Amino acid sequence: MGVPAQDSRMSTPAPIPPKNDASSRLNPQCVVNCAVYGRGAKRREISLDEISDVLAKDEDTFVWVGLYEPEDAILTKLQEEFCLHDLAIEDARNAHQRPKIETYGNSLFIVVHTAQSVDSHIRFGETHIFVGPRYLVTVRHGASTSYAPARARYERDADDLAHGPGAALYTVLDLIVDNFQPIVQEFSQDLNELEQDIFAEEFRSETVKHLYDLKRELTRLRMAVSPLQDILGQLARTRTSLIDEESQLYFRDVLDHAVRLNETTDTLREMLTAAMSVNLSLVTIHQGEVVKRLAGWAALLAAPTLITSWYGMNFAHMPELEGRWSYPAMIVSMAVVCVVLYVLLRRAKWL
Repeated sequence: MGVPAQDSRMSTPAPIPPKNDASSRLNPQCVVNCAVYGRGAKRREISLDEISDVLAKDEDTFVWVGLYEPEDAILTKLQEEFCLHDLAIEDARNAHQRPKIETYGNSLFIVVHTAQSVDSHIRFGETHIFVGPRYLVTVRHGASTSYAPARARYERDADDLAHGPGAALYTVLDLIVDNFQPIVQEFSQDLNELEQDIFAEEFRSETVKHLYDLKRELTRLRMAVSPLQDILGQLARTRTSLIDEESQLYFRDVLDHAVRLNETTDTLREMLTAAMSVNLSLVTIHQGEVVKRLAGWAALLAAPTLITSWYGMNFAHMPELEGRWSYPAMIVSMAVVCVVLYVLLRRAKWL
């Protein structure tokens, strides 16, 4: 098998990638790819109606069909061509399935979630995969990049062609896992850029909202990445006629990538939780400092207020009112009290 494909940053989702002229003439628009592969032979575009005839003529071939949000009639047609199970077809019609792998006789039905970064937001989708001894069918729903790079990579490697649908399944799952990498890196960059706002002393609701949005999307991303470990683990450990021993080695490599992605996602979630706590703690501390300063100035004002209020009482006999220096003495006393309080509050860092 070939070397794993390099990561590529996902941008805006393309509903259906452009097809070549032969495919456009042969099949409906939702059929992105329909080709027959022979052992050591180049691919050949065929129509959906030709599938059963091609498989009947040459036992050394298999058919790879790629669909994007197909109509029910197309799924019904493929069910007839490949004898797909009713329950699997029913799941493929509904785009809200949990990630899973199920066995129907000598075929597999796999559901995985996909993700795509669009305008700094994550859009999620699903891919339903039917794998049989002589066919591979991918059904994409929602945000998902085209699997044309996986097909091109499969066609370049003669060893992959020799391993049939199992190798084609590996290239698809490897591309799906690799497409999560730039999204996780984007989360990490966003978190690093937010550090300055996180440690700012003033409260900014936009910072908390951004942190919450990041954590929400990262949680959804983890829900898409985490089940891949179980699916890939079964493919890497369970011996089936669809996946030979050599192919399982490459599924283990994809499993390792998925495990690292899941661990990185968990780490980022913990860092986001800590960032939110640190931001709120710093804001609380800053507000406490403001309250301390206000309390200090209030204490300074309370001293002269207390003294002056003494002379607001309507008592006839107050000896200190009769003295010549009573008024200056009162002023000096208030000044001394205020200075002493100011020095004490400054030492206590309340001012």
